[in-house]
Amino acid sequence: MDLGLTDKVAIITGSSRGLGLATARALAAEGCRVCICARGPDGLQEAAAEVQVSAKRRDVVLAVEADVSTASGIELVLNRTLEKFGGLDILVNNVGRATGGDIAETSDAEWQAAFDETLFPAIRASRLAVPHMKARGAGSIIMIASIWGRESGGRMTYNAVKAAEISLAKAMAQQLAPSNIRVNSVAPGSIMFPGGSWHKRQQADPKGMEEFVKRDLPFGRFGRADEVANVVTFLASDRASWVSGASITVDGCQSRSNI
Repeated sequence: MDLGLTDKVAIITGSSRGLGLATARALAAEGCRVCICARGPDGLQEAAAEVQVSAKRRDVVLAVEADVSTASGIELVLNRTLEKFGGLDILVNNVGRATGGDIAETSDAEWQAAFDETLFPAIRASRLAVPHMKARGAGSIIMIASIWGRESGGRMTYNAVKAAEISLAKAMAQQLAPSNIRVNSVAPGSIMFPGGSWHKRQQADPKGMEEFVKRDLPFGRFGRADEVANVVTFLASDRASWVSGASITVDGCQSRSNI
């Protein structure tokens, strides 16, 4: 199936590894011109080379070193994208991080950091992207949320910011539909990739992770980053023209919610 993404311009935040990198590869393979970004230089150029290998032609990948948890960082990413590619069609809000423990142990600073590093980058990037999408007559914004934004489970701060992203996507979808801009969220389950949190846990406690897989993952394995990226790529395309305001689980039946 041709997704019709050739020459579309996409920004993927937090894209030097994991779900962001897999999404950048998938979009590039479909013909998109892609901007990837990360906070530091480590791995960014290697990631750009990986995305270029997936691309159908040369000079369609831009790598920007920026801290998108800051307003200036996301402005830099957007401005560099516009300078190189001349517009914006797709925004994937992938960056996110949350720490802390239970309600008694989690400090104000940890709560603030969770929102600063997950929700506010999505808000700021979307706010900056919308005028450029309106100028193109269409657009697609996708939040990488989590099944733990849809139901209980996982770290408390992470649950809160991911639930907020899902709610934000729904509200934005209703606001932006008259401008032909679609907004959706994707809710992955437990995804394994090198350097990710599940990979670290597996290395630290292989027996515990084996038991977790048997107990909580019906397919008997972790998900892969490309399995999430394929869904994101479809949602970014006009093939998903009547999908907006949705929260799509990509979790191999891990979650328990009926909706």
